[in-house]
Amino acid sequence: MEMTPIGSVHSPRTEPLDDDWDTVTSTITLDAERFTPDALDGLDAFSHVEVVYVFDRVDPAGVQAGARHPRNNPAWPRVGIFAQRAKGRPNRIGVTVCRLLAVDGLTLTVHALDAIDGSPVLDVKPYLAEFAPRGEVRQPAWSHELMAGYWQAAPR
Repeated sequence: MEMTPIGSVHSPRTEPLDDDWDTVTSTITLDAERFTPDALDGLDAFSHVEVVYVFDRVDPAGVQAGARHPRNNPAWPRVGIFAQRAKGRPNRIGVTVCRLLAVDGLTLTVHALDAIDGSPVLDVKPYLAEFAPRGEVRQPAWSHELMAGYWQAAPR
C-alpha cells in the first residue's frame, strides 16, 4: 500500500504537546502539482472538516503495539494502543475533526487541528452530522481525565 500526502499542515506548534489545542489556528496547503483550487469547491459550505494526517516525527522505534499507561500515567489503567489515541500508533495516523474557518485557493484555515507544523496530510473530508455516533457514547473515566485540557487550557 502506498499513500501520497495531499498537502501539509502549517501550524505555530512545532512540538507535539498534549494539551490546549483550542488555541491553535493552522492552515493546510494542498500540493499545487496535484491539485487546482476547484478540488476545494463547495467545502466552504461546511463548518467542520475531518483531517487525516501522519505523525511523521514519531520515531518508528517508538511505535507501540501492545498495552501501556496512557501518557505514561500509572494512575490510569494499562490499555492497548487501539484503546487510546496516542501518536505512537502502528501506522502513525492521526484523525481530527476541526472547525473550518476559510478556504482560499489551495489553502484551508482550520481551528483546533492537533497536528504540528509540517505534518503530511493524507485526506480532508467534510464533517457530516450523519457520521457522528448514533446512540449512546460510552468511554471510561480515565479518558475524560486525560482529555480535560486537550482542547482547552488544563486547569491549574
